Amino acid sequence: MLIAGFPAGAWGTNCYLVAPAAGEECVIIDPGHQAAQGVEETLKKHRLKPVAVVLTHGHIDHVASVVPVCGAHDVPAWIHPSDRYMMSDPEKALGRSIGMPLMGELTVGEPDDVRELTDGAALELAGLELTVSHAPGHTKGSVTFGMPEAADIPPVFFSGDLLFAGSIGRTDLPGGDMAEMLDSLARVCLPLDDSTVVLSGHGPQTTIGRERATNPYLRDVAGGRPTGSASAAPRRGM
Repeated sequence: MLIAGFPAGAWGTNCYLVAPAAGEECVIIDPGHQAAQGVEETLKKHRLKPVAVVLTHGHIDHVASVVPVCGAHDVPAWIHPSDRYMMSDPEKALGRSIGMPLMGELTVGEPDDVRELTDGAALELAGLELTVSHAPGHTKGSVTFGMPEAADIPPVFFSGDLLFAGSIGRTDLPGGDMAEMLDSLARVCLPLDDSTVVLSGHGPQTTIGRERATNPYLRDVAGGRPTGSASAAPRRGM
């Protein structure tokens, strides 16, 4: 298994390229702000051929390079229907202007081929199986992608902006909801095995076991205790 990731753009959003091995087809996860060059360099380095872009949610820091990446390789983009509008109207998704200088660098809109994700779907792409879990809280259409254990790696969980190392996603933007966030953490994250590697939308990788033991939000959810506002957690991204 090959998983190559890099932080991109003004928000340091993690973009991942996933393939069975070097020299094979791959899936691109969350090509965000200024990610297109990094995608091309990673494809060349590992001799990969993309077959799809899949998106954990619609915030501009995760989707800003979808149009150029999909257009360059003639591949579809997958997104949850509740977040699809964000590709064409990123400022509405944030409840404020993200700034004209930054907007001038972006290609706002949808790629030619957009497909919609559903909860529980098993996507078979590039010889991989990605299990989709709808996980609202950060946005209404946030999803995660799970990959089963393979011969050379433990289970992998692409958490988007649901779960970070030591924190969780913010809930103070349009579509954010703390109650939904806590439900998603309990329903999607807690059942995962402790060995599961968490690759999040921002920051370093972690494991479910580490977060179960140290993340204050996940600990409170596991213990059934009330949890404070996500705005008190360290912020990453939007």
